[in-house]
Amino acid sequence: MFFDRPDSGERAVLVHLNLDSESEREDPREFEELVLSAGGDPAAFILGHRSAPHPRTFVGSGKLEEIRDNVALHEAEVVMFNHNLSPSQERNLEQELCCRVIDRTGLILDIFAQRARTHEGKLQVELAQLQHVSTRLVRGWTHLERQKGGIGLRGPGETQLETDRRLLRVRIKSITARLEKVRKQRDQGRRSRRRQEIPTVSLVGYTNAGKSTLFNYITESGVYAADQLFATLDPTLRRLELDNVGPVVLADTVGFIAHLPHKLVEAFKATLEETLNADLLLHVIDASSAERDDNIYQVEDVLSEIGAEEIPRLEVYNKLDLLEHAPRIDRDDEGKPQRVWLSAVTGEGVNLLLQAIAELVGQDMVNEKIEITPEQGSLRAALYRLGAVETEKYTDDGVAHLQVRLPRADWNRLMKKGPEPLW
Repeated sequence: MFFDRPDSGERAVLVHLNLDSESEREDPREFEELVLSAGGDPAAFILGHRSAPHPRTFVGSGKLEEIRDNVALHEAEVVMFNHNLSPSQERNLEQELCCRVIDRTGLILDIFAQRARTHEGKLQVELAQLQHVSTRLVRGWTHLERQKGGIGLRGPGETQLETDRRLLRVRIKSITARLEKVRKQRDQGRRSRRRQEIPTVSLVGYTNAGKSTLFNYITESGVYAADQLFATLDPTLRRLELDNVGPVVLADTVGFIAHLPHKLVEAFKATLEETLNADLLLHVIDASSAERDDNIYQVEDVLSEIGAEEIPRLEVYNKLDLLEHAPRIDRDDEGKPQRVWLSAVTGEGVNLLLQAIAELVGQDMVNEKIEITPEQGSLRAALYRLGAVETEKYTDDGVAHLQVRLPRADWNRLMKKGPEPLW
């Protein structure tokens, strides 16, 4: 059966099944937020339960009939499933329902496509979309399909599909090469920061946890922030001066979500490397969310998937303005900050966060008193260039007594030719 699929659809019928498999369970409320974030207009929400998905249509015959009735009743243009469908399931559902069918991965990809602003972000989204659609090309050509191979068995459908597949492969190869160039450029920037001993602090967290709002408050930036899923997509870096530490680079990254599509994780490697190469991760958590613990688990799962599980992290419990709690720092048995409670909207507790960051990234700092003779003026100038001098006093013989604070790597490099510290 062949039908004309609309280029886009807004009036949608939503489908969510509660499955017995723990790994395949999704949150129906989050699904509705995703649809609204994509610009969809939910006309009906169909719920159901199955022990396992139907291999042909994901839902059973009775539920399929219910979906078909709702599509006709509401004149829906698209049916959205809160699950990942196989290409054959999508094709079979479109044949049965005579309208466009989108699964959870396709929905997230559509949101990412809407939110991408930079050239790099658009390339990453396009790559993920092409990788997703490459297995679904057959859907629009079912009336022309022929069995592959064999004399007399080739038809116009296969000719068109093979052309599409070849064009897709060429485009995917081109985008991958361009993203590799971007990755090398980012890596060059990171190497430059490492040479200057500038720590990088990366914001991570579940989507809509308030990362961009917190980023804007700390850095006084204008990054777009809104109460919606994946409000921002492209990474943003800003330089931040911390007391007793000096400059750090703060990075705002894309939000995570339950069962983040692997195609997105793969396509966004250049962006996620900002997280992978950070000295400290700020795991921003919506303290008011009923799914807080599950969201923490999902973020930890993605961090483990990209190889960032060993990077030191500080939990930041945000949206304290929605709870009756005072801002505070929770510490472990050694006195190290473990979590900070704050509100990025009101700014309450942000000063505690900056204090905790300074303690964690500045823990390998050297705080010493040194003497510098008049002949060592170049060393004094180098210390001032690094912003390491806290106080300076001179004796009658012209010797400078300096109280300095700087990263240990800078200290070791300077002290090779400098004076002995005063113990």
